[in-house]
Amino acid sequence: MMLHRAFSGPFDAAQAAAVLRTDLGHTRRLLANLANSGWLARVRKGWYICVPLEASEPKEWREDPWVVAAALFSPGYIGGWSALEHWGLTDQIFSVIYVIAGRKVRPARQTIQGTDFLIRTVPERTLFGTHRVWRQRVPVNVSDPHRTIIDILDVPAAAGGALHASEVLQAYFESEHADQAKLLQYGDRLGRGTVFKRLGYLAERGTLADADFVAACRGRITKGPSLLDPSGPPNGRIIARWNLRVNIPRLAPDEGEGV
Repeated sequence: MMLHRAFSGPFDAAQAAAVLRTDLGHTRRLLANLANSGWLARVRKGWYICVPLEASEPKEWREDPWVVAAALFSPGYIGGWSALEHWGLTDQIFSVIYVIAGRKVRPARQTIQGTDFLIRTVPERTLFGTHRVWRQRVPVNVSDPHRTIIDILDVPAAAGGALHASEVLQAYFESEHADQAKLLQYGDRLGRGTVFKRLGYLAERGTLADADFVAACRGRITKGPSLLDPSGPPNGRIIARWNLRVNIPRLAPDEGEGV
């Protein structure tokens, strides 16, 4: 079948029509019939995947969620906790696929073929620091370890919260991925001073990095207090040297430190 040869991942009627050289209306009817016959499986309305000939239950066939994300939410990449799992920076298991997209995607939470996706929209110009992996002959972008760290410090909810982000940061600095210069480079390119507040504070608190790195982070922070965890409570001690309100008690400094 021409569709099997042409597509390794999800496709829509317009893409199929270009391959089959048929008009759009005819192609939509053809795809619907093929899906009803078990040759194709519906990913979501208007999108299909080819079912392998060896599939024992064609109507139950499910595409790799990363491949689905690459097709439906492009341009973008797999990030957040899903990237942390990929790089071995967390032992936690997340059932939702975290996607960062360079265009508006609504709704931000979607369930496709039984898999839940959370899509965060960012400016397309910020789509950098990714690594290409191959999933079933389909290229998929995932944030590299350094970009993943910058992302979860920019939006701690992408790691499940600042407490887990702090644990991941420690795992990163103890791993073969650790690269202080790359963190500074990516943070500069993203251009958010709040990232350096959280990064510098947590690195200093856990004695994860050298003094030069901590000083470099301090030199990049912005004015005005920021929350360590924007999804946490509004109260907490402000650490003046970092312009940071530590609103997660377990991450607060020892008494008398950092005022």
